[in-house]
Amino acid sequence: MEYPGNLYVVAAPSGTGKSSLVKALMELDSHITPSVSHTTRAPRGQEVDGREYHFVDNATFDRMVAEGAFLEWAHVHNNRYGTSRAGIEAMIGQGKDVVLEIDYQGAIQIKQLFANAVLIFILPPSWQELRSRLQRRAEDSADTIELRLRNAAEEVAQVQAFDFVIINDSFDRALFDLKAIAHAQRLKFAAQKRARAETFRALNIL
Repeated sequence: MEYPGNLYVVAAPSGTGKSSLVKALMELDSHITPSVSHTTRAPRGQEVDGREYHFVDNATFDRMVAEGAFLEWAHVHNNRYGTSRAGIEAMIGQGKDVVLEIDYQGAIQIKQLFANAVLIFILPPSWQELRSRLQRRAEDSADTIELRLRNAAEEVAQVQAFDFVIINDSFDRALFDLKAIAHAQRLKFAAQKRARAETFRALNIL
């Protein structure tokens, strides 16, 4: 099924700057709406339930899986994350452009369900820089940082499955690239036809 809105799916290893880039993109582009995933992990720092994530316990997550409430869900760093099917379909069905931050497993699952989804992968400039960023973040133990780095090696190996790749060696340049992708997607023929169907019909194109 085709929807009038665009779905941008952004994946990256932990510590690459994905959340900061998506947040900055939404501040620059008022047409983009965030999708809020469900997770079994505890909130970090200033995170608020319903804003960064819907924080749920394992029993609630299990029930949602059994009910088929998720478009995709996956284990990431010993926690589970899932994307609400009803939430995504409602937003893009209303013509909203939605950005979704998930891991690569979920991104690939989303592409299978939404052929028009735009998959964007963000890479760190080097392994050493990624390690330094995780250490500077001061949110994880040394063991957790090592786990994140091992997982990152598996994640970046999937980059060929994505439509676009951004290397975040400069935040400003990476943000420019992300905004350019979002804007260019809206100008593609298929996206314009979905979003501006009345204009296409008036011009006898459809």
